[in-house]
Parts: sequence; structure tokens; C-alpha cells
Amino acid sequence: MLDLKRTFLSLALATAASAGVPRGPLQAQDPQAVQAELARLRARIDSLEAALARLQPGGARAEATDALAELRAAAQQAAQAGADTTLAPQAETQFTGRQRSLQALNPEISANVDVFGHLNTDDAGNQNFVPREFEFSFQSSLDPYSRAKIFLAHHSAGPELVPFEEGEGHEHAEEGEGGFEVEEGYVEWVGLPGGVTLKLGKFLQRFGTLNRWHAHALPFQSRSLPHLAFLGEESLGQTGGSVTWLLPIHGAGAYELTGEVTRSSNETLFGESARASGLAHLNAFWQLSRSTDLDLGVSWTGGRYQTEEVDLDRNLFGVEGALTWRPPESGGYRGLVIRGGAMLLDGLVPHEGEAAPEAERAKGFWSLAELRLSERWYAGGRVDWSESPEDPEMTAWLFSPTLTWWQSEFVRLRLEYDLLGRSFLDDDEGRLWLQVTFAMGPHKHETY
Repeated sequence: MLDLKRTFLSLALATAASAGVPRGPLQAQDPQAVQAELARLRARIDSLEAALARLQPGGARAEATDALAELRAAAQQAAQAGADTTLAPQAETQFTGRQRSLQALNPEISANVDVFGHLNTDDAGNQNFVPREFEFSFQSSLDPYSRAKIFLAHHSAGPELVPFEEGEGHEHAEEGEGGFEVEEGYVEWVGLPGGVTLKLGKFLQRFGTLNRWHAHALPFQSRSLPHLAFLGEESLGQTGGSVTWLLPIHGAGAYELTGEVTRSSNETLFGESARASGLAHLNAFWQLSRSTDLDLGVSWTGGRYQTEEVDLDRNLFGVEGALTWRPPESGGYRGLVIRGGAMLLDGLVPHEGEAAPEAERAKGFWSLAELRLSERWYAGGRVDWSESPEDPEMTAWLFSPTLTWWQSEFVRLRLEYDLLGRSFLDDDEGRLWLQVTFAMGPHKHETY
């Protein structure tokens, strides 16, 4: 390319010289004319060189391409330099006041009311309504590790089932009976290492599942005959500590072990004793299919029964199970729950002034079922049988069909008929109940 340029330039200069320089000896020419001719030739050569540069391959286009490449390189270098010198993004600063909202400090507050009316065809004077329970609950998560629950309840003793008393099998409330009491009040630590949960305070103990349910959550208007006979009208609820351990057993099912030590305060089971009592419970859960599961538990509680006349060891054993069928496709309209259990009381206490019973143990069983007919309607029934904890020769049985309508998850109406029979009385007793239960607030008592 350089040789071509030189050849082209030589030819151009020769042509220009031959065309522009006068012929003849140089000395014969005018000096000024010669200078003017040389200036013209230089200008001609400069224009020819510029034209030659443009004719080279890539000429002006190459210059433009090089300039654009230089601009791109400069821009990329500037961008890299900006990224290197830019400070790391700072965490967003939120400015909040040091004061806390009083509403955030308040616990969840709820109320549950259980009102029912009864009709006794043999005693028209007892046809009335009874506000059996007003319960107020306070629940709060104290911190990420613990939570607290307090349940205050006002009980009005109504025509409750009294299976082993002479006369009527229902006890009616007297004016002014009942009052507020702390039904439960405890702090609970959850998520402890090893799947352990710790509870301290007053609580309904883990003697089966049904014992933990509050009265307004029961599937019938009262507890079973064995519960009433061996534990009394209320659940087994005492003050102490409870430790629950979710056993690290892999495979089918889940297994839970509970141990509790409490101060004896249940008069039906422990009399006037204030000594420590113990409880152990083992619970197992299996999911048999997509729609069916089985829950089974065994329990023991024991302590000292003491009065002025009696001082003896007492142990209560129990087994309880539940079979639940709830198809996922229609769980809101169909379902069936079957529950049942048995109890054995070791250590019988005679009536005051009577001789000790010949037998040392009393037993009883209970069963119930509830079928979901539609979104709001349920039909149920139960059959109970129990021996007296004072004289096993005295027995009682109970049959109860029910029809329940859930207006919503906050309002429930139940119609129940109780037929109570006792071996030491000739006549059976029937009573019709209308139970209305309603709730306010977020609390719905756990039924598991």
C-alpha cells in the first residue's frame, strides 16, 4: 500500500509539474512567477494526498470505527470505575418512637357462655333455664419462648347429673350458689430442645383428652358417668408442673409422653389431702388414610386420699381412644367421630359411718359418637355405665341422643335427651335439655 501511494504521488507531481511549469531554462523565468507556481503546486499536492488517504481501504470509515470503539471503551472504563467507587447500599433506617401501643401489650380476651334449659316430666317445678357457666379467657404470647393462659369462670350449679345419690339423679342449684374461680392459669414454654414442652401453674391435667376440655366444648351437656363418679363434676385440674415430650420415634405415627406433679385438690379423688399427686400419660396418633385417623392414650394418676376417718392410697387408671373420619373432599359437610374410654379406680372409700366395701376397685366405661349430617347439622349419641366409687354393687347407666345446630362457629344450639337408670332405684329418669353456647373473641378452647 505504501508503494502504491508513492507511485501515485510521483505520477501526480510529474503531471502537475509538466502541466504547470513553463518550458525553457529556469534562469529565463521571472522569480515571482516561479514562487507563485510553487505555491500552487504545494496546494495541489496537499489535496492529492487527502484524496489518496480517502481512497485507501477503510479510510474515513476506519477512522469513524476507531473513534466509536474508543468512545465505547471509555464509557465501559468509566462504568467500571463508578461501580468500584460506589458505596455499598446502607440498611434502611426506620425511625420509631420508644413508646409502645397499649393495644399491643393487651392479651387476647374472649368470653364463652353456656346457658341451658331443662324439662323434667316428673317434676314440673324444675322447668327453668340455668346460666351454667360464664368463662373469660386471657391469652398472650409473652415472648418467642413462652405463652400464658388464664381462664376465669363463674359456675352456677344447675341440675347436674348425680348418678349415685338417692332420689333424683339431677341436683338443682340453690339461690346464690356458684361464683368466680380460676379454672386455669399457667405459663407454658414451647419449642424447648428435644421436643419438650413445660407448663407451670393451674391446669386441666392430661388424664386422657376429654378431661382437658372445658364444659362449653364438650360434645354433650355433661361429662361421662365414670368422670362424674371418679373425678367429680369438674375436670381433674390442679396446681403444679407438667412436662410433655414428643418422642423421637420415626416412622408411622406420633407419640407423646406427659408427666405431671401437682398438689392434690380434687375432693372426689383425694378428699382433703394437700399432698403431691402424680400423673403419667402416653398418647399415640396414627393417620390410617387420607380421611381417617386414630388417637389412643393410656393414663394413670395417683396420690393419697385423706379425711379425718380415712387415709389410704388411691390410683385411677384410664384408657381412651378416638376414631375420626373426615373426607378431604367434603370435610365441611361430612364426618364421623367415635370416642370411648374406660376407667378403673383402685382404693374405694365407704359412705360416712358405713363399713368398708368388700371390693377394692370400681370401674366404668363411656362411649359417644357424632355424625356430621351437613354443614351445620350434627346428630350424636352416647352410652355410659359406671360402678359407684363407694359401693361397686351400685351401678348406673346413661343413654343420650343429641341433635346439634351450629348457627356459626360462634353460636351453637343443642337438643339432648338424657335417660338415666340406676340399679338401686326402680324407676329410670328422663330429662330434656336445650343448650345454647356462644363465644366472643378469638379464643376457641383446644379440643385435642
